[in-house]
Amino acid sequence: MSGRASGSAALRLPAAALVCGSAILIFAVHVRPAGYVPLVLGVALALLVDRRLGRDLGLVALGITIVSSISLHADLSNAGMLRFTVALGLAVLVPVLLSRRAFHDDAIHFPVRTGRRWDRWQAVYLVAVAVFAYLILPVYFLGSGVWRNWPPLDGPGDVARLFVGVNAVGIWDELFFICIVLALLRTHFPFWLANLLQATVFVSFLWELGYRSWGPVLTIPFALVQGWIFRRTTSLTYVVCVHLLFDLFVFMVLVHAHDAALFDIFVTAPTVSP
Repeated sequence: MSGRASGSAALRLPAAALVCGSAILIFAVHVRPAGYVPLVLGVALALLVDRRLGRDLGLVALGITIVSSISLHADLSNAGMLRFTVALGLAVLVPVLLSRRAFHDDAIHFPVRTGRRWDRWQAVYLVAVAVFAYLILPVYFLGSGVWRNWPPLDGPGDVARLFVGVNAVGIWDELFFICIVLALLRTHFPFWLANLLQATVFVSFLWELGYRSWGPVLTIPFALVQGWIFRRTTSLTYVVCVHLLFDLFVFMVLVHAHDAALFDIFVTAPTVSP
């Protein structure tokens, strides 16, 4: 390999790290507009190194930018839910359309029906997820107080909206972070590295969404394992089932935190102060 080619190859990871690492500044630290600087620099550097790398990182950057156009603080109002729907929907739709229609690429897939039966380990894993979520999520949300990052629930209508919102965002997580971000990164980097990069964006998003305090202890492994499971199963349906099962307990814990009489089923739930 020539010195020039070797030098170009060495710049591929820094370019991707700038784009994915910018999510920490944009979502977690919330430094804007400065957080967009590494995002732009990463795409520009990638275009100098490899046109396709620059194009794919540009799609990731575009999705991140669209998501960052709104506040990610939970909002159960009509306007808030509409903002989430439009922004998160466009963050998936625009990169997909550009990739398929403009670039004629097939890296992004949403494999819902794979024609493969679930293995025994997949069923066992779902049970393990349910047990883990049941035991750990009350300790996390109630013990750390992060449940207050979600809005008060004023009656059954808000409870229903919370249920819809938690599940909708959970499905979107898999569509964007796994089927788009991870898929695009995997065409350029080894899986383990691509998975670490997507997890950086995933966890940063979840931090702004409300998973703070020691939340990354949970969200980092979750993001990495979801990527690994998708690689092993090639099934969007399965990773969505895992995510929605986990989020079912998130929903119940949040409702219980706001009204201790509801979903009073958690043996590990600490006492919640007003």
